[in-house]
Amino acid sequence: MDADPLSVKFAALADPTRRAILARLIEGEASVKDLAAPFEMSLPAVSKHLKVLEKAGLITRGREAQWRPCRLDVEAMREVDDWLEKYRRLWEASLDRLDAFLKREPRGEKSRKNKDRN
Repeated sequence: MDADPLSVKFAALADPTRRAILARLIEGEASVKDLAAPFEMSLPAVSKHLKVLEKAGLITRGREAQWRPCRLDVEAMREVDDWLEKYRRLWEASLDRLDAFLKREPRGEKSRKNKDRN
């Protein structure tokens, strides 16, 4: 049984090298050589990472003569963001409630402080 597309995307995003590659592609398309430059790994190793990202649908690879530019697929990233957004709203609401709770002074706190001083 094949994994669902969202699971494949999250599996691809689990690797820090692949996340760094995606971060670089935010700036625009790049060649494998350009993407490999910051890493201490071979071009074939970087190509393997690119294949994982491509299989997950997070990047596309073109063909222009000998150059195969890689591009970020923004729509594929939107699917991940949409899934995360549900949880972002949940956590923000929970943290807002916690913040409001912590800002309230507990009842009787002032009177207890005054009793302790006397």
